[in-house]
Amino acid sequence: MKKFINQGDKDTRSGFGEGLTELGRNNDDVVALCADLTGSLKMNEFADENPERFFQVGIAEANMMGLAAGLATGGKIPYTGTFANFSTGRVYDQIRQSIAYSNKNVKICASHAGITLGEDGATHQILEDIGLMKMLPGMTVINTCDFNQTKSATHEICNFDGPVYLRFGRPKVANFTNPSEVFKIGKGVLLNEGGDVTIVATGHLVWEAIQASKKLYNEGINAEIINIHTIKPLDEEIILKSVNKTKCIVSAEEHNIYGGLGESISRLLTTKAPFPQEFVGTNDTFGESGTPFELMNKYGLNSISIFNAAPYAGGILAKGSNKTNRIVYQEASKEKLAPIYEIEKICLDYNIPVGAVALQFSLRDKRITSTIVGVSKPDRIKQTLSWANCPIPDEAWERITNLPFSTTDPEADRIYLAC
Repeated sequence: MKKFINQGDKDTRSGFGEGLTELGRNNDDVVALCADLTGSLKMNEFADENPERFFQVGIAEANMMGLAAGLATGGKIPYTGTFANFSTGRVYDQIRQSIAYSNKNVKICASHAGITLGEDGATHQILEDIGLMKMLPGMTVINTCDFNQTKSATHEICNFDGPVYLRFGRPKVANFTNPSEVFKIGKGVLLNEGGDVTIVATGHLVWEAIQASKKLYNEGINAEIINIHTIKPLDEEIILKSVNKTKCIVSAEEHNIYGGLGESISRLLTTKAPFPQEFVGTNDTFGESGTPFELMNKYGLNSISIFNAAPYAGGILAKGSNKTNRIVYQEASKEKLAPIYEIEKICLDYNIPVGAVALQFSLRDKRITSTIVGVSKPDRIKQTLSWANCPIPDEAWERITNLPFSTTDPEADRIYLAC
């Protein structure tokens, strides 16, 4: 297990401020705009050193985006700065029409993202911004994990031609990445090699993933950790290489699981590597007022949640985390899967839930001595149990039982029964 040293807690917004100040000293084309939050965005030093290149627009974020688009048209490299909620949701139409559609070279830099904004509460804690921004054609979306990486990203996006959304946060968090490491847009960072489960994290959850992996290692689970700082374009290569080895994955983000990094990974898995995935993130909810630490714990955005998710993704059974208890996922042949597809067709013919057939099949077959019913949410328990009494016509059962469930291949027999 690779060791990572926290060089001292720092807020990621300060990494942005320091990077912007350095850019101002070295590139006369860099201009900055802020919507009455210069101190919060750590843009004071840039403003003091470059008063002719700093524009304080006041509480007028939509106007700021329009000004930035105009400055970009004139050949400047504008960096806009305000809270993530005001950088995206409040000004989405201006970003879509004036920046994304025109492919303007505007760097939309957003602090106080996610739940860790803290005490300002739900109205300011946007948990949907990654989803909003990654859906815009041509928009590059970056979510950095610590001070060093944020500073490096601030420099790198200046060299990138096109609109960028750079997301960072308010609280002081572990600063552990190498300050001399070159930031590469669209390239994930392999933090630790492992063979049991892939953990892909972004933003503040990267350090939490590292802490979770230490606990997993003590339980005999060697996690492969990937820092995905660029949500779009997603580094598909590094994820596919890892998940084809570990056969399971956990995504972790300070964002709604609907529309975030996890769903981008799901799309990738669905099309290229259908392995099981667990999600760590907020679940279809707004935030609330509280300290960043309290909120991270309440909403399960911490190492404990990642630790708990990893064994489920890996198929580790209740007996413990010994590797011998893992389900090994293998690609089944078309011959072995044929009866399963046929069951799906039969269910469609008779308008029967597949779950009802699966449950009742296990109850009818004398070879099966125990049936374990699993549900993903508590409110599905009633529905799942109701399948035991769902009427299934005799002709449907006749078609099902005539399928080749009993074979001379014990492995195939096990697969059929399990399915």
